[in-house]
Amino acid sequence: MADTSNSLWATGRRKSAVARIRLSSGSGNITVNGRALDHYFPIDTQRTHATGPLAAVQATEKFDIMVNVSGGGPAGQAGAVRHGVARALVMSDSTLRPVLKAGGFLTRDSRVRERKKYGRPGARKRFQYSKR
Repeated sequence: MADTSNSLWATGRRKSAVARIRLSSGSGNITVNGRALDHYFPIDTQRTHATGPLAAVQATEKFDIMVNVSGGGPAGQAGAVRHGVARALVMSDSTLRPVLKAGGFLTRDSRVRERKKYGRPGARKRFQYSKR
């Protein structure tokens, strides 16, 4: 079991995904749900989205990150990891806050899927209108 005395915990959320982040000093290893980042997020845009805060503060090789993420889909989970990593970085060094805030990494993206309404086939779509 790894030593958790010098690690920081943070939570990130996006859509219905919740990511719990453990940030500790290390060599840049990132594990998501027990798997390597490359295996958990096979699409390159999701990997860059999740590791965006580290790239913004040039800290890709300074920290080891362990992530537990649940709920939502791959895109929402990548956004939750991004939000949690940014919050953990601010907890580790408060001087990084202006850089992360300017990059939009600390803002929780509150957009969620709109619910389907009754009497309609979707949230806003109407059934086809027939004049005759």
